[in-house]
Amino acid sequence: MQQYARCVDASSRPTDHIGDWPALGQVYPVEYRTNARTGQPQVHVLGFYAERPYGAFATRRFEPLAEVWLN
Repeated sequence: MQQYARCVDASSRPTDHIGDWPALGQVYPVEYRTNARTGQPQVHVLGFYAERPYGAFATRRFEPLAEVWLN
């Protein structure tokens, strides 16, 4: 399954962030994963690179659009 989501909040980029950052209104292939430490769901944008901090985004920053089953 492939999931897609639209960025609805690209504000407040941390000053120490090194890597890709989503653009408001853009649609991205994503994975929703649970944070191992907090247990909270996070969005991982596939193909994004993030050196610091960890390359996951809060779910409030994205609006789910579609799930495509590839089999």
